[in-house]
Amino acid sequence: MAWRDADEADCKHASHVLEVVGQRWSPSILLALARGAERFTDITTAVTGLSARMLTLRLTQLEASRLVERTVVPTMPVTIRYRLTPRGADLVTALRPIADYVHRWETDSDQDEQDT
Repeated sequence: MAWRDADEADCKHASHVLEVVGQRWSPSILLALARGAERFTDITTAVTGLSARMLTLRLTQLEASRLVERTVVPTMPVTIRYRLTPRGADLVTALRPIADYVHRWETDSDQDEQDT
């Protein structure tokens, strides 16, 4: 679909997705899951500076948006695993161009300021 074919409903849906993904820590959590993290501690280890409280909040939001799936494994003690849904995996793929943009422009901000 070309941008000229987008309508107001498309913009509304895009805004919703961007609100979820734009929350602090959400992209890092999605990336950690895409890289194979499955358990709560795996994610906190993979995302430096992320508190347990904030991870709980973000995982709840990502689940509500159907980007992450939570599975309770009936072991003793109970194990909880997280994984990207197909929708979440597709979103991570869609975020690649943004990551490329960041590498191209945002990581060289000191150089850009020196060039002006």
